[in-house]
Amino acid sequence: MTDNVARIIEVLKAIPIGAVVSYGEVAASAGVPRGARLVARVLHSMSKRYSLPWHRVVRVDRRIALHRGGGFELQKTLLEAEGWVISDEGEIHGTDTTIHNGTVSLKTL
Repeated sequence: MTDNVARIIEVLKAIPIGAVVSYGEVAASAGVPRGARLVARVLHSMSKRYSLPWHRVVRVDRRIALHRGGGFELQKTLLEAEGWVISDEGEIHGTDTTIHNGTVSLKTL
């Protein structure tokens, strides 16, 4: 495992229940600028092994990135269970979450 992957896993594990962050925010917080695709790969290949909260990571425009039949419905259900309101198109409404230097901060949308 590379240092970048290890840092990304640390940041992902720190995302609290009820929070959502973008792939890019995770990457930046892990010190991997422009590493959003690496975050997606880590989530795809290591979520089960490391119990990563994959469902709390979304696109920068606060939409679910997965397609219907490919995890969209499960991510939508999991986020709704944590209090998020999600449109049929996957747009997330509620409280916005951002990571700064490994610390999650919340702000109202």
